Amino acid sequence: MTQKKSTSPVKALGLCSGGLDSMLSALVLKNQGIAVTWVGFETPFFSSANAKKASETCGIPLITQDITAAYMEMIKAPKAGFGKNMNPCMDCHALMFENAGHIMNEQGFDFLFSGEVVGQRPKSQTKNALQYVAKNSGFKEFILRPLSALCLPETPMEAQGLVDRTKLLGINGRSRKPQMALAKKLGITEYPAPAGGCLLTDPQFSNRLKDLLYIQKTKEVRLLHLLRYGRHFRLTDTCKLVMGRSESDNEQILTWYDPTADARLNHAFLPGPTALLTGSFGKPEVEKAGAMIAAYTKTQPGEKAEIRVTFNQNQTLLKVVTPAASDLASLMI
Repeated sequence: MTQKKSTSPVKALGLCSGGLDSMLSALVLKNQGIAVTWVGFETPFFSSANAKKASETCGIPLITQDITAAYMEMIKAPKAGFGKNMNPCMDCHALMFENAGHIMNEQGFDFLFSGEVVGQRPKSQTKNALQYVAKNSGFKEFILRPLSALCLPETPMEAQGLVDRTKLLGINGRSRKPQMALAKKLGITEYPAPAGGCLLTDPQFSNRLKDLLYIQKTKEVRLLHLLRYGRHFRLTDTCKLVMGRSESDNEQILTWYDPTADARLNHAFLPGPTALLTGSFGKPEVEKAGAMIAAYTKTQPGEKAEIRVTFNQNQTLLKVVTPAASDLASLMI
């Protein structure tokens, strides 16, 4: 890192999840006179919605970037492995810092920062984990963690006077009391609960993702988004049925509907789920899916039902015998 000219303002680019730690780390630097900007990353597994709210709350500019393509390459085989579910937290953070580093170079920022706190998370925020993230990002010498800086070795930014180390913090551990006290001092009264916003930590979502990646063997982005909604049924290795649980689910599922690839199914006369048959399928799968739709309407098991099937701009009515919903449990992902 070269010495910053004293006549130029110091500029820092921070990773922002939108949580309290992100806000505090940025304000700690901003209060030193550093020009702070955030970057919020997006994939089908997490969004920048909370980062946008934090940007409005704190008055800090936000850059957003979709990193889905790079993320799907990384998640094939994360070097540090997964957490309890399909969450590759350490390699995820390294990837984010790598992308932030490229933005830093392109837009003339001096260094990177984040709201990570030593010891806050048992796997991804130990000292060793933070070191792993920095090393594997390719931008190790440019990363500062303002909330735990005093628990970590001095960075080049501090040594060269770009950042006043005496005004950084030494927060360590899982207690949120120091952050809450600092938030009160800095006038932050609204922030999301520290539950995380990544779907990859959710067991059910992770099972669906494993099924999509390892059974159906696809990384199609719209199918990744569909994992969030409704009931999912595996009909064959190449064919899956996604069925809404509610009116809201039905609307969201149709957002990711591709009429050139999917069959859309719903009961012809009764209220009930909207469903998409995705992947490779033929008449047997369409008939099976139609019967499954009927099972989640008011049609009684054994009764006949008519299902509307839309595929390639053609509509047909499919007559089926309704099974019991309980008989479909073995197909549910």
